[in-house]
Amino acid sequence: MERIDIYPTHTYGDFKLRWGRPSPYGATLVPGGVNFSIFSRHAKSCTLVLFKKNAFEPMAEIPFPDEFRIGNVFSMVVFDLDYENTEYGYRMDGLFNPKDGHWFDAGKILLDPYAKSIGGRDIWRQTPDWNNVYQHRGRLSFDDFDWESDRPLEIPIQDLIIYEMHVRSFTRHPSSGVKHPGTFAAVREKIPYLKELGVNCVELMPIFEFNEFENSRLNPLSGEMLVNYWGYSTVGFFAPKTGYAATGKLGMQMDEFKALVKELHKNGIEVILDVVFNHTAEGNEYGPTISFRGIDNQIYYMLTPEGYYFNFSGCGNTLNCNNPIVRDMVLECLRYWAAEYHIDGFRFDLASILGRDPQGAPLTNPPLLETLAFEPILAKCKLIAEAWDAGGLYQVGSFPAFGRWAEWNGKYRDAIRKFLKGDSGLVREMAQRLQGSPDLYASANRGPTASLNFITCHDGFTLADLVSYNQKHNEANCEDNKDGTNDNYSWNCGWEGSTDDLEIKTLRLRQMKNAVAMLMVSQGIPMILMGDEVGRTQLGNNNTYCHDNELNWLDWTLLKSQVDLFRFFKQCIAFRNAYPILRNRFYFQNVDCAIRDYGNISWHGTQAWNADWSGESRTLAFMLSGKQLDEETLTDNYIYVAMNMHWESHWFQIPDLPDRMQWHVFTNTSATPPEDIWEPGTEPVLASQRQFLVGNRSVVILVGKG
Repeated sequence: MERIDIYPTHTYGDFKLRWGRPSPYGATLVPGGVNFSIFSRHAKSCTLVLFKKNAFEPMAEIPFPDEFRIGNVFSMVVFDLDYENTEYGYRMDGLFNPKDGHWFDAGKILLDPYAKSIGGRDIWRQTPDWNNVYQHRGRLSFDDFDWESDRPLEIPIQDLIIYEMHVRSFTRHPSSGVKHPGTFAAVREKIPYLKELGVNCVELMPIFEFNEFENSRLNPLSGEMLVNYWGYSTVGFFAPKTGYAATGKLGMQMDEFKALVKELHKNGIEVILDVVFNHTAEGNEYGPTISFRGIDNQIYYMLTPEGYYFNFSGCGNTLNCNNPIVRDMVLECLRYWAAEYHIDGFRFDLASILGRDPQGAPLTNPPLLETLAFEPILAKCKLIAEAWDAGGLYQVGSFPAFGRWAEWNGKYRDAIRKFLKGDSGLVREMAQRLQGSPDLYASANRGPTASLNFITCHDGFTLADLVSYNQKHNEANCEDNKDGTNDNYSWNCGWEGSTDDLEIKTLRLRQMKNAVAMLMVSQGIPMILMGDEVGRTQLGNNNTYCHDNELNWLDWTLLKSQVDLFRFFKQCIAFRNAYPILRNRFYFQNVDCAIRDYGNISWHGTQAWNADWSGESRTLAFMLSGKQLDEETLTDNYIYVAMNMHWESHWFQIPDLPDRMQWHVFTNTSATPPEDIWEPGTEPVLASQRQFLVGNRSVVILVGKG
């Protein structure tokens, strides 16, 4: 093969240069130097700004020669750079006319949108030098991580049990006992806990580089600093959050995060990233110019005819995702994380924005969503949409899926919450939600796995707060309790907040058990929120986005005080894993070809084969016949679930089983521990095979087997 020499053709001061390759964008190591490439359609000129690592002043500013511009791309190779100790940015010169969408200012140094490593916030909450002319600094990176034989796990989506977690919150509490609390490295130490719980997928809240000091302010009530804690405000889409790495000050955050992914994979746990492509940290016209605004504002953001920012994100700006340039950036970003970090899937925050055109109108066939659905590198990645946005576009059940996308099912969340607290008129909807919401997805030829089922998530009450508070209590956010949703569908069980009343505490524990029991017997993909398994509370705050304190941190002492709840979660997860009939890819047809008179699902009430569908009913039961699953010959046991959300106990008549089979008790949430739940395979035989007393506000699950 002919060797292609790369040699300098130009000089600038002490630097040797040559024309670069326009693709890929970003800073790429090449023989002898670094290839810098950046796009701007409207900039008149571009200057590369080089710093020694952490230096206040640039060591050089190199204008791109005119002949180094190819189309709308500036590219050049700079030779003999010390890539481990070099930071870089750009100055873009052009028209400053916000009414026409142009914000060019050659006085500002801009972050490369494709930077794979970003400095400036190397240590979490270490106060930066606000006089620094370049706050977020692109760094050069070289990938030599040894993945050994690791690859994405490709667990069938119907088999996932997702654990939504915040990297820092998971181990930051002093009780975590880890070496480097709040870091990627610390999560590795807690993998045995995740395995014991039984989850096989973690969904990480944003880990792309963000600025925790964005909108930071002192809380006058406590004197604490309120920060951008959750991270839903991206600074750099290609770079892991440096402040989440124990090695961040050494610039090794990329390797540390890869080591976490590799170790999770070794233990059979997938990694889904919560990604935020709906807006950026630059905010509205009063926000900072960090990157996109100064590079080509008119291209990257949705703008009104007057040059203002459309705000479908609720955060000041909206990325122009269906502009071809932005669409390609999103695609390249996800390819990079899937290929270079072995990520198993992505959850898209406010994903309905990704389906809007540059003027904000919803598209019938959004190019970006279609492209992601059919992208070969992402073919085995899970794609999960939060199918709504802050502009009022709500697409649960109608999100443009192209046969690939799953959705956070907000309708599942709301129905379960209402039913759990005893609202009337819900049994018919509950029948849909428990089956994976065929009313939402079947008509579009989508199966139960289109529905990601959750009762709680980072945004809203924890499970413990859902049964402890009637209203939100967000005073600590210093927004006059106006932030956060008012539609919580919660019930405090008779007292607002913490209490020593044993009866109320017992009811709350039972309600939490009811919730996870219903979640784990629902068709679809279950997701639980970090800490729900041990009753973590946010003291009624349903929007803890700004708190770096115990409102968000997982208190590991709860494992001792909430041992019964943790055991219940653990066994419910094991139960779901044990029975394939709970994890179908196709909807039940109410027909079982193997056993006459038994549908693969049948509905019951206090009387067998006779569900009460009336508006005032608060009881519902169903039976699954596992003699035929999906379109295969795989068989399973029978499962019967009785849910009594009435405030009175009721006798439930139980359907007869085929000959030589008996009902066994898996769980009865009204029973006293440890007899409230049994390890799968050890379920005791039910004393009476004809009827069962289901306590008030309780769930009973039986297993029929020979």
